[in-house]
Amino acid sequence: MGEVSPEVAEKVRKSFAAQSLMHTFGAELLRVEAGRVEIAAPILATALQQHGYAHAGLTFALGDSAAGYAALTVMPAEAEVLTVEIKINLLAPAAGDRLVATGHVVKAGRRIVVVKAEVSALQDGAARAVAILQGTMIPVTAG
Repeated sequence: MGEVSPEVAEKVRKSFAAQSLMHTFGAELLRVEAGRVEIAAPILATALQQHGYAHAGLTFALGDSAAGYAALTVMPAEAEVLTVEIKINLLAPAAGDRLVATGHVVKAGRRIVVVKAEVSALQDGAARAVAILQGTMIPVTAG
């Protein structure tokens, strides 16, 4: 979709920095573009499920945040974003060193924004798709 204004990029960065869960996961905001946001996090020993893979909760949180911030880039300047609903399909065990979630705007309407996200696990430089998410975001007023 293209570049965002410096004000929108800063708004997304500040909002992301305020998410304590993303701090807990060691997540970082990699890219902010109009309708597209990329977030990555290491697969830490504290975020594994019983078989040693990244927990689906980590996968979901990264995908939800990437999709939500992608939506925020196309919302009015005064808006904040909330998830209305989002579903996840887990495609493969999240094995690797790091997860990368890329959120995209599918359609921005007047009242809701339909989004998707893909989450990949990186291991030894190779990426493997582990999940796709699709959902709906809504603008809300701050406060």
